[in-house]
Amino acid sequence: MEKVTAKFNASILVVDDYLINQEMTKEMLEMMGCQVDVAEDGQEALDLCKNHSYDLIFMDIQMPKLDGVAATHAIRQQEGNRKHTPIIALTANALTGDREKYLEAGLDDYLSKPIRMKDLENMLKKHLAVKN
Repeated sequence: MEKVTAKFNASILVVDDYLINQEMTKEMLEMMGCQVDVAEDGQEALDLCKNHSYDLIFMDIQMPKLDGVAATHAIRQQEGNRKHTPIIALTANALTGDREKYLEAGLDDYLSKPIRMKDLENMLKKHLAVKN
């Protein structure tokens, strides 16, 4: 695994229906000092967000029950004007125009799978404060 250079004191939600992706992403985030919860679909993510405030959410796009775009829309409605949690799209299907489509749908950024440690770290640096 790649070397971690930054530490973050952040509460992160990882939403992915694939167990191996959940475990790998969680492990990388924990190596960077994050507290991580995991949801296996958009509905579970929405339920977790009702009772917990996250600093950032990594959201898989293609999932059963409630996909990432629909879950993001529901989370945005739930947040209202009181808070804006950064939600980062995760997808293996990186096609031209996807980034723009996800940003228009209310997601804040985009990472393609497989996720690399450095890309994950750069995304956290972009959206969160680095812990000294």
